[in-house]
Amino acid sequence: MEESSNYGHQHPLLLILNQDQLIHNQSGVTHCSRCGEEVSAPCFCCVEHCGFYLHKACAEAPLELNHPFHPHRPLLLMQNVPYISGEYICTFCGKDGNDFVYHCSCELDFHIKCALFTFNIAENNLKELDHFSLQHPLISTENGDEELEDVSKCFGCWEPLAKYTHFSPDCRFNLHEKCAKLPFKLNHKCHHKHPLTLQFNSERLSCKICGKNNELPIGFVYGCSSCKFVAHIECVSESLDPVVEDKRHEHPFTLLLKGSSFICDACGIEGSYASYICCTCNIMVHKKCTSLPRIIKSKWHDHRLFHKYFLRVEDFRVLDCIICHDEVNIEHGSYYCSKCDVIFHVKCAMKDKDLYEIVENEDEESPNEFVSSITKVLEWNDAGEATVIEHSMHIHHLTLGDRVGEYVNKCCDGCRLPISASFYYCTQCDLFLHKICVELPKVKHVWHHLCRPPLVLTSNEVFHCEQCLCFSNAFAYKCEECVQRTCLRCIIALTPGVLNYKQNTDETLKNDIFHTMNMQ
Repeated sequence: MEESSNYGHQHPLLLILNQDQLIHNQSGVTHCSRCGEEVSAPCFCCVEHCGFYLHKACAEAPLELNHPFHPHRPLLLMQNVPYISGEYICTFCGKDGNDFVYHCSCELDFHIKCALFTFNIAENNLKELDHFSLQHPLISTENGDEELEDVSKCFGCWEPLAKYTHFSPDCRFNLHEKCAKLPFKLNHKCHHKHPLTLQFNSERLSCKICGKNNELPIGFVYGCSSCKFVAHIECVSESLDPVVEDKRHEHPFTLLLKGSSFICDACGIEGSYASYICCTCNIMVHKKCTSLPRIIKSKWHDHRLFHKYFLRVEDFRVLDCIICHDEVNIEHGSYYCSKCDVIFHVKCAMKDKDLYEIVENEDEESPNEFVSSITKVLEWNDAGEATVIEHSMHIHHLTLGDRVGEYVNKCCDGCRLPISASFYYCTQCDLFLHKICVELPKVKHVWHHLCRPPLVLTSNEVFHCEQCLCFSNAFAYKCEECVQRTCLRCIIALTPGVLNYKQNTDETLKNDIFHTMNMQ
């Protein structure tokens, strides 16, 4: 043990060089006063045994770090996190922190260990990884197939850790062997002007090859700062196939390397340099869009959604995406419902894999397809409206009402809101239902409930709504997996497009629902 300077501490510090000395000096588990992690040798400890410990690397971390992966500004070591929340997200590992932070004004933040580790990667100084074992990328299952062993992601490329040979997690960094040994500079055929250098994506630019952009600027990218060119490590590494064939498109796609940007005809998002064209259909797409699903079933909508490269404007009353509400450019690809005039951006429909499933066979009946709660229509009027119906939630026939003003003191038994719009009523008992409540499906996928199975329409049960937290005995949608229920007011208010696109929905009911939701 050696006595050292106190690194800002009020007492002298001792340098502990091996783990046996550390165990002898500490009582219980102790943590580094800078990085917050459990202390291991070599480290410094207080000679007065006041509980102050520092990893040697944390103690000797420079106050200003000129990082090769971020050459334009230095990273400054700060004791206090420069955000009101008191927390930050590390640009390398993606985990939060509230201790010392290496910070740049462009909102890059690093744990001390992550800043120093990536600095060593840049300097090709990886001695600390020498004694950690390598693990193979795949494991075999009982049926002989191979699958990824877990869902952890590599901190460098953010691809699944188990996809490639990687270092043992004991090193405390999820890292592929290949990502630890990436060349600092390389030439790539998608950007001939300048070499690409390994860097942090501080400007949060989209990859010019695949068009995707991570929500957080975590991990590494290859980029050219002067040209604002960025490419994911995986996109730079993989080869660009000269011809791509996929069963979802009837013709092959051919690689076209361009020196300028293009708008993908499949998703409507800008791409650069590497595109694939179908000469028969005269379309140009990203490589990832050559296999875009033709049909999906989304939790955002009750019917199947179909992908089309081009749509006719006259087929839609409104061209706003019902998820983000921005206008959809129908001169490029989008998803639409063939039964309703609703439309989705591809990026919105495909954003979360948990919120949609791919329909491979168009003729195949899906168990979760729209099933009406109206079990039988007994009478129709001249306008084509169902005037007398049988409904799955009531034992008697329901009749379409035409005198809303006579029932202003009545409430819908489905949503518990006043009868202020088109409604059905029972002639044998005192039951009233809005037309929009009657037409809701028996089973329904909703984006705001995380369980995979659809929700099932129920009635005649007292329940606690998981969204508005109110108790009710009206209609509800129930999850058979977690048994939670959501009231109809919340279902309707949180379903994009139901109120905007149903032709016969009364504005008064729309206002009643949103006013009630805001009051709660």
